[in-house]
Amino acid sequence: MRRSILLTLVAAVATLTSLAQDWAKARLEKSPRHLEWVTVKHGDREVKCFIAFPEVKDKATAVVVIHEIFGLTDWVRGVADQLAEAGFIAIAPDLLSGSAPGGGGTAELGSGDAVRGAISKLPPDQITADLNATVAYVAKLPACNGKVAVAGFCWGGSQTFRFASNNKEIKAAFPFYGSGPDQAEEIARINCPVYGFYGGNDARVNATIPKSAELMKAAGKTYEPVTYEGAGHGFMRAGEAPDASDANKKAREQAWKRWVELLKKL
Repeated sequence: MRRSILLTLVAAVATLTSLAQDWAKARLEKSPRHLEWVTVKHGDREVKCFIAFPEVKDKATAVVVIHEIFGLTDWVRGVADQLAEAGFIAIAPDLLSGSAPGGGGTAELGSGDAVRGAISKLPPDQITADLNATVAYVAKLPACNGKVAVAGFCWGGSQTFRFASNNKEIKAAFPFYGSGPDQAEEIARINCPVYGFYGGNDARVNATIPKSAELMKAAGKTYEPVTYEGAGHGFMRAGEAPDASDANKKAREQAWKRWVELLKKL
C-alpha cells in the first residue's frame, strides 16, 4: 500500500513538473522574435547558449540570464524571450554543458535530481569562465551596444552576485532570491550596482540580506534589495504559472517592471 501511494505521489509530481514546463514552452513557441542556439567556446570548453533578439532599430543592451538549480529550462528560455520583447538582447548559457554522459547538458541529464546533482559538482572557476566567455561573446555582437548586465534566479541569483565580484565589465547585477558573497574581499571586487529581488516568505535567503547590505555599504558599493511581501522563493517562475497565487503574481509583475526600468537606465 505504502509503495503504491509513493509511486502515485511521484507520478503526480512528475506530471506537475511537466505541466509547469508545458505552459512555458507553449508561450515560447509562439514568439515572433528571432531565437537561436549558439555555442560559446573558451579554451577546451563549449557552452551551449540560448539567445533571443529584440525587434528594435538601434543596438541594444544585453542581459546574461543565469538559470536556476533546475538548469536551462523552457521557463528560463522564456525569460530570455520576454527580455527581448522588452527591447534587450538576452542570452542564457547552459552551465551544465558537457555534464551529461556523451557531453550533453541540461536536456540530456533529464531528471531534476540528476540536474541538481550535476550543478552541485560544477567547479566555481568553470562557472566564472563560462560566464566571462558569454559576456564577451554577447558584448561583441553587431546588434549589441556593448553594455552587458547579468541576472539570475535561485542558484543563478547567488551566481549572479558572485559573478559581479569576478567581472569588472558588467554594468549591473540582478540577483533574484539568491545570497551574496560573505567575504569583504569578494565584495570589494564588485564594480557595478547590485539590485536584489526577494520574496517575503523566503527566510532561508532573506537571512543573508543584512550581511550583504552591511558588506556592500562598508565597501562603498550600491546594493538595493527589494522584498515582495507574501511572495515565496521562486516567485518569478511561480508568478507566471496558470495556478499562480495572488501574492506571487503581484510580486512577479512588480519585480518585472522594476527590472526593465533599471535595465533601461543602463
